[in-house]
Amino acid sequence: MPDATISGADLKNVTAADFRQIDAEQLQAPDELSHPPRILLLYGSLRERSYSRFLVLEAQRLLRAYGAETRIFDPSGLPLPDDSDADHPKVAELRELCAWSEGQVWCSPERHGAMTGVLKSQIDWIPLSFGAIRPTQGKTLALMQVSGGSQSFNAVNQMRVLGRWMRMVTIPNQSSVPKAYLEFDDDGRMKPSALYDRVVDVMEELVKFTLLTRGRSDYLVDRYSERKADRERQSAALEVAAGALEEPARANQG
Repeated sequence: MPDATISGADLKNVTAADFRQIDAEQLQAPDELSHPPRILLLYGSLRERSYSRFLVLEAQRLLRAYGAETRIFDPSGLPLPDDSDADHPKVAELRELCAWSEGQVWCSPERHGAMTGVLKSQIDWIPLSFGAIRPTQGKTLALMQVSGGSQSFNAVNQMRVLGRWMRMVTIPNQSSVPKAYLEFDDDGRMKPSALYDRVVDVMEELVKFTLLTRGRSDYLVDRYSERKADRERQSAALEVAAGALEEPARANQG
């Protein structure tokens, strides 16, 4: 679609140069994207019998059944944020996987009514911007949590705020598994239940949203306010450059 003609009466506070009509063609499926959706999974516990890791493994099996390619990051050995340089091998591995992914799954235990530091540290090592690249912007995100007690949504609610802050497309569905020690067998496999069915729902929805949005994320998160700010910065820079060129000319005239 062509750019809209803005009526001053209708949009008196909008700058015409930065306002764009929605382009439906930009929302069509890119023909060149035929590879399986790439999904990164993060979990939030280092315990030997970690129910968040078990739940991530179940999610991985489902994602592969839906045709996705998956990677799971092992947080063991990842330093605390700011306690090491970004070139630490575990930090580099995490950032490379984040860049590789088109969608992500975050799964945390609820500890003291909140997500764990293990999961939060992984997210904190992923920068909002890396040069000109925003590593998480436009990627899809599914959220899950496990609890030792009754069902709660504290951890998934916190992670949903983080996903929004990281500019991710956080899917509507989510999974919360209460009394997780009752939901997994001795081999770490999740038992059949309505809770397991919800995990299936979430992974199915994640793959659908990833297929729908990948290849379009730059367009989906393109913002009027940022275009306007960029144009104003460019104009200011041109004015400074023009002023710098005029100074020698005025000096020669003098």
